[in-house]
Amino acid sequence: MREITGLVLAGGQGRRMGGVDKGLAPLRGRPMVALVLERLSPQVDAIIINANQNLEQYRSLGYPVVTDEIGGFAGPLAGLQAGMRAARTTFVLTCPCDSPFLPADLAARLFAAMVPQDTDLAVVKTGNWHQPVFALVRTALMPNLTAFLEKGGRKIDAWYTTLRFVEVCFDDEEEAFSNINTLDELKSFQSPA
Repeated sequence: MREITGLVLAGGQGRRMGGVDKGLAPLRGRPMVALVLERLSPQVDAIIINANQNLEQYRSLGYPVVTDEIGGFAGPLAGLQAGMRAARTTFVLTCPCDSPFLPADLAARLFAAMVPQDTDLAVVKTGNWHQPVFALVRTALMPNLTAFLEKGGRKIDAWYTTLRFVEVCFDDEEEAFSNINTLDELKSFQSPA
């Protein structure tokens, strides 16, 4: 058993979406986070949602909800820290709430690349781009992450470079990592492809 907790990162303010909570923004008649959960849940052993507002709406989805321990919407690393603290599995797989098309084989491919190389973390790469919020992380790294955050670190890539990590190429599924940051982008994805 892989022992993976899926962690949906929905803790941001949605500034680029005019303050709309992105995870709850409707896409094709459902909250975007529901679409992420639908694609993620078959791949993992447990699910946790990281959110910092609209907590009851997130809890209504039927999964535990954790909030950042660091105030002020500190970013995805703060969400990862909260999720790692709550997880009871060996690994945490992070996915943002605004990427409803994530691959059905995300967990399997990250796990397959990470474990044989005995790395701390596996992160998605498409083309020349890292997709740092799509990562499989060892839960045992929580003290390391906490120390990084306590020193003022906030950049997810900066933390990754302190670890043994492997990049996993997903060029064959690049479109699966489309994220929806603005109301215009949300509108452009409303019609099924």
